[in-house]
Amino acid sequence: MRASYQGFRLLLVHAHPDDETINNGSTMALYAALGAHVTLVTCTRGEEGEVLIPELVHLAATETDSLGEHRVLELAAAMKALGVTDHRFLGEGSKNYRDSGMMGTPQNDRSDCFWKADFLEATQSLADVIDEVKPHVLITYDEFGGYGHPDHIQAHRVAMAAAEQSEWDIPKIYWNVMPKSVIQDGIEKMKALGSDFMGAESADDLPFAKDDSFVHALVDGANYVEQKMNAMRAHGTQIALDGPFFALSNNLGLEIWGNEFYTLAKGEKAEPFTAQGFESDLFAGITPTS
Repeated sequence: MRASYQGFRLLLVHAHPDDETINNGSTMALYAALGAHVTLVTCTRGEEGEVLIPELVHLAATETDSLGEHRVLELAAAMKALGVTDHRFLGEGSKNYRDSGMMGTPQNDRSDCFWKADFLEATQSLADVIDEVKPHVLITYDEFGGYGHPDHIQAHRVAMAAAEQSEWDIPKIYWNVMPKSVIQDGIEKMKALGSDFMGAESADDLPFAKDDSFVHALVDGANYVEQKMNAMRAHGTQIALDGPFFALSNNLGLEIWGNEFYTLAKGEKAEPFTAQGFESDLFAGITPTS
């Protein structure tokens, strides 16, 4: 890693508040701390999320439908924990894309949900951000959206289309990936603690687990796990304090939550490499430009 990343710019495109922390919290905290400009674009406010705090269940879409407003505040607190100051919503100021819910649900048929969004309009909104920020690295989901959520798939489509449409040519694009070997390790560690990881007996039981061959880059954010955990706590309506994220946040889980993995979708791998042959710096091979 370089001593300083002044002049380097990273853009992340995520579907809902909390996705960024779970997938990239350590990466964001690391690069922000080292001086890179980190920009987060969130496509929806997560209005359809399940509320895990009993005293806040009235916020749910089935009641007062004010969860989105609350999650905006949670996201702001999470970004403060990660040291990220540039976070915005897609189409902010002109358009509010609503959480689409899961495929096949009534929420997914709403005309204002992100899944039903005008694709060209959403793409242009993000292309405008790209041309403003001029990122050297873009991070988003794979074509399956990690686990098939419509908003994740749409975020992938919009991000990739915007990268093509923008005047600024992004040198490197990465997709989040959770390798099966790491997930299996987490499952075994949870078993050793007398618990389970999302009810899974094997990594093969989890839709977001992918073969290790998809891993091209590994960011070691072990020094930023505490910041990542604090950001997770900020997303209190969505992440249970006694859930698997925090059960693994002790010394057994530093590697699980500190290491974040990526598939290189655009650009060339460059040194330095890890012992496994993965890139260890997402900005490797890039010279910062204005």
